[in-house]
Amino acid sequence: MSHTTRASRHLSGLRDARYGEMLLISPGEDGHLKAAVYNTFGLNDCPPEQWNALDARALAEQFQVPMVFLNGPRFWTIDEVTTFHWGDTEMFGGLEARWVAEVRIPAEIDLTGATAKKFYVDTTVKRDTEYILSGGRPVHALSAPGDRTYILQAYSHTVDDSQTMESLVTLGRRLRLPQGWQYQVHTPQDDLVVRTVAGDAHVVQDELENTYMLLAH
Repeated sequence: MSHTTRASRHLSGLRDARYGEMLLISPGEDGHLKAAVYNTFGLNDCPPEQWNALDARALAEQFQVPMVFLNGPRFWTIDEVTTFHWGDTEMFGGLEARWVAEVRIPAEIDLTGATAKKFYVDTTVKRDTEYILSGGRPVHALSAPGDRTYILQAYSHTVDDSQTMESLVTLGRRLRLPQGWQYQVHTPQDDLVVRTVAGDAHVVQDELENTYMLLAH
């Protein structure tokens, strides 16, 4: 699998666009698991028939890794993205996807456990991106202790395929948030820029597997 660096690229019109991710999981040098993240966005819209036909075990054999985690389908809640570091494409069944990031999976996250703790856990993603949420459009966020704000970057159909952009307004009523956390929706007048810091993004997921990125101060 080649992770060739390319020149930066910019994509717009993302809000509510559908995509899927394939995580190729293997042991990292520090003893933690790591995942190479491939994303279908910009290549296809992750058609349901093809996505549902993907076999994680067969893909793990194909790519010679211990495990493949299928993350999706997902829908962007941002409007624009600039990617400064990205890689080659691979075929996953009938779906083409591009390498976009590497994730260090925290020890407390067990992707194989039915009752494993994996929600509201800060995870470091190695990528270099800038997200823009356009002024005048809703921003969905989690506020956490320590003056941390995580901005919703995508909602998921993995757990609940009835989620829509409109249903995110009342999402907070469904979440079992840790003590000191709050779900908020507001509409800023100006664009909101969410940028990685030194090539790192800090992300969390809620129990519906919606994904949020830490807003740098």
